[in-house]
Amino acid sequence: MPDTAIIGVLLSGGRSSRMGRNKALLPWCGRPLIEHMQSVLSAAGVSNLKISGELAGYPCIADQQTGLGPMGGLASVAAAVADGELLVVPVDMPRITPALLRRLLAAPLLRPCLRFNKMVLPLRIRLDATTRQVLSEILAAVGSARSLRNLQARLGVEELPIRRDEEQLLINCNTPEEWEAIQQ
Repeated sequence: MPDTAIIGVLLSGGRSSRMGRNKALLPWCGRPLIEHMQSVLSAAGVSNLKISGELAGYPCIADQQTGLGPMGGLASVAAAVADGELLVVPVDMPRITPALLRRLLAAPLLRPCLRFNKMVLPLRIRLDATTRQVLSEILAAVGSARSLRNLQARLGVEELPIRRDEEQLLINCNTPEEWEAIQQ
């Protein structure tokens, strides 16, 4: 069972520009995707959940700097919580299962970041002074240097193996075509 000190971070503050509408509100299994993802995190054992972004009717932490994508959301949540461990999940990954998240939570955190093999998200990350400093430096960077992949590389990342069939559970949806395909 996951440690209750782990804070779940649901990244839902993006512009959804490629989707053309707010991904967090897309219907999945009869309810908004954001509610589905909250349930998945809860079923994985996460009791302390923070939602990045601004979405009416949901307890969100607004991005301190807009237009920075997932890094902006992560940095804004990090600024609002104490040091500890974060489990970071995007709102647009509807097939992810509680079992996969529990596996990520159960593995020892030997380096500051832990992810599944070659997958940027979901991510388990140690939030401490070093991580906060690197977050600050990356947010000050420009272009592709301002990415979760760069954060993981700078901090040090460990990868858990994942089966090919499990990779299908970690597909995120950024366009209407991807959304349509994932619902098939």
